[in-house]
Amino acid sequence: MSGDMGRGKFEVSDAIMEKLQNDPFPRHLGVELLELRPGYARVGMRVAEYMTNIHGLTHGGAVFTLADVALGNACNAWGDDQVAMNATIYYLKPSRPGEYLTATATAENMTRKTGLYRIAVVNESGQQVALFDGLVYRKSPPSPGA
Repeated sequence: MSGDMGRGKFEVSDAIMEKLQNDPFPRHLGVELLELRPGYARVGMRVAEYMTNIHGLTHGGAVFTLADVALGNACNAWGDDQVAMNATIYYLKPSRPGEYLTATATAENMTRKTGLYRIAVVNESGQQVALFDGLVYRKSPPSPGA
């Protein structure tokens, strides 16, 4: 898969794809990698009963994790090591067990050492459940041809 954010064309290597698909915590939660290119990722998850809070709604931590996984996939798809520095989430609409949530991360601004991403979490009806902003630190420059 290819992407372009003012830095030329980049491909997601097989090694990066395998690494992201085998991330233990998201895999345990049933998070699926739906689409990936450098600076962009779409992931999805079916809300299970154990992911609820005392009100029977999806726990905020589950929604946050889904958005965070989208962030991690989008930023690390460049081929360099990137880690979150800050994240802010706005919960806009509750969701419930059985619903399928999708989080889409898009790079909004990239510098030599940081990246700002916007992640939208939506339900099956396309209604926005949460909005998440993530700032990442780029530990190394992108690998050529990564």
